[in-house]
Amino acid sequence: MATYLIGDVQGCDDALGRLLERIDFSPSRDTLYLLGDLVNRGPDSLAVLQRLMALEGSAHCLLGNHDLHLLAVAHGVRKPHRSDTLDAILHAPDRPRLLDWLRHRPLALQHQGWLMVHAGVLPAWDAAQTLSLAREVEAALQSADWGVLMHNMYGNQPDHWDDRLRGFERLRVIVNALTRLRLCTPSGVMEFATKDSADAAPPGFLPWFAVPGRRTDGQPVAFGHWSTLGDTGRPDALALDTGCVWGGCLTAARLGAVAGTVARISVRCPQAQKPG
Repeated sequence: MATYLIGDVQGCDDALGRLLERIDFSPSRDTLYLLGDLVNRGPDSLAVLQRLMALEGSAHCLLGNHDLHLLAVAHGVRKPHRSDTLDAILHAPDRPRLLDWLRHRPLALQHQGWLMVHAGVLPAWDAAQTLSLAREVEAALQSADWGVLMHNMYGNQPDHWDDRLRGFERLRVIVNALTRLRLCTPSGVMEFATKDSADAAPPGFLPWFAVPGRRTDGQPVAFGHWSTLGDTGRPDALALDTGCVWGGCLTAARLGAVAGTVARISVRCPQAQKPG
C-alpha cells in the first residue's frame, strides 16, 4: 500500500496516465491525493476528470483556481480565456455530472501528517483552522444555490485575514489563500500579481511558507500552484507543481513511513518533448 501526492495536472491526461504507470498505481492497493488544478491549459481536461472520477475512493482531489474557473465559466459568471481548454467538458453530454462531481471536491485535506492545499496557508492559520475554513467554502459550493458563491468569489479584497470577517468577504479571503496565494507580508497581506520565482517578490513580501512564526511552521504542507518556484528548501513545505503543462514534469511524491518524508517520481510531459 502506497500513498502519493500529485501536483497540478491541468488537463495533461497522457502525462497522468504515464505517471500512474511509472509508480505502478493500483486503485485496490494505493491512494492518490491530487493537489488541485485538475483541468485547463492542457490538451485533455475531460479525460482527466473522467479518469479521476473512475478512481473514486482511491483518488482524492483538491480544488484549484483553474477548477473553480471552470465552474464559474459553466455558471456564466466568467468568460472563457483565450488559453482555456475547457470546451470538451462544457459541451460533454454528461456535463452536469462532471461539474457536480467537481464542486463536491474539498479545498484542504490532511493525511499522514501532511496538510494539503492547492496554493498556500496564511500565517495566522494552523492546520485545524485551515481545514475548518476550507469546509466553510465547501459548504457554500456544495449547496443548492452555489451559483451565489460564484458571483461573489472573485476579487483581491480583502487582502488579509481577520477573524471578524463575515459573509462573502470571509469566503473570498479563504478561497484566495487556498487557491491563489504565493506571496504575502509577515502580517499576512496577500499579493497576487507576481507569478515568477520567489526571487521576484516585491519589497516586503515573501513566500507564504517562509513567513517567520507562521502557525503552520513545522507542520508538513504539500501544495501546487507555483510552477516557477522549484524546491522550497524546507522539509515542511513540499511544492509539487513542476510545470507539466508548461513543458516541465508531472510529479508524484510517495509518502514515507516517517512523517514529513517523501520520495519524488516524475515523468516528462509531451509539451517538453522535442523532435529528434
